[in-house]
Amino acid sequence: MVKNRRTTIADIAARAGVSISAVSFALNDRPGVSDDTRRRVQEIARALDWQPHSAARALGGARAGSIGFVLNRPARTLGTESFFGDLISGIQLGLAGSHVGMNLLVARDADEELATYRDWWRGHRVDGVILIDPRREDPRLTLLAELGMPTVVVGSHPSPAGTAPTVWIDDSDAADTVLRYLHALGHRRIAHVAGRPEFEHTAMRIERVRAFAASGEFDDAASVPTDYSAEAGAAATRALLSRQVRPTAIVYDNDVLAVAGLGVASEMGVQVPGEVSIVSFDDSAMIRLVRPSITSLTRDTVDLGQRAATLLRAQIDADAPLPSLAGPALTLSVRESTGPVPRSGAAGGVR
Repeated sequence: MVKNRRTTIADIAARAGVSISAVSFALNDRPGVSDDTRRRVQEIARALDWQPHSAARALGGARAGSIGFVLNRPARTLGTESFFGDLISGIQLGLAGSHVGMNLLVARDADEELATYRDWWRGHRVDGVILIDPRREDPRLTLLAELGMPTVVVGSHPSPAGTAPTVWIDDSDAADTVLRYLHALGHRRIAHVAGRPEFEHTAMRIERVRAFAASGEFDDAASVPTDYSAEAGAAATRALLSRQVRPTAIVYDNDVLAVAGLGVASEMGVQVPGEVSIVSFDDSAMIRLVRPSITSLTRDTVDLGQRAATLLRAQIDADAPLPSLAGPALTLSVRESTGPVPRSGAAGGVR
């Protein structure tokens, strides 16, 4: 049996009746061949399903024709968090019509993520990357700047001048929106079931919860970190609702945590929102379909991904870091899971 082999530019040259150098000029859009020859070579290349070799393109200074996106989250949580599916869909929309692909990798830890960026850049696998979950003093941004790899961050605030641009949504403002709403409903004891505190967006939410408590607007406010999994969300909620004086409202960092918390409330016979209100920082079909449906902050995550991919394409062509770009607006979608503070909770005594 004859094994399939990769089509080479020599095959294209033989079919077109031109030299190998002429094929190289035509396929890389360089001067040196006529328009008719360029068109004929490109048609033959498509017919033969020719694909460029990344190492050869690197030596010639050509583009890799792909961007990179690394997810450093527990693999078991990715299938349940709609945020990532929507974000990836948006990135694909931002690449549509550009003939640019995407390399997607789920990293086991921070070291693997850093190693991936080095390998991609040295192997000329990608022309740039989209980075999520930025951290303060983020070693990934330091490495990407050292490599000179075009980068766009999906984050919570604009980047400093001269650094990789960010498509941003203000998580401090997002937290304020939720906390003010709960305060207006009369809640004074709230809990925050958070994600990983090393992430900037989580740290900003935790800081706003602390600031509200320090201002005297809440009698009790605490953040409980988790790994974003349903199991961790359930355990945190169970502990909060088992307190002698429990919160009258719980805010969750994502939809998975919120739905897990709602399940625990039902398991423990705690009425939502009659005895505890529940809010999620993330919206999804899942929290709209459960009963009671869950109040949440709603953002167009598909649009967020599309803006990030479009900005990265522009950054790849630019000679210097581009300005950061505001992401889609957040709105509070009020549903069945929130209500006024329980009458017994207003005076401070919920068992």
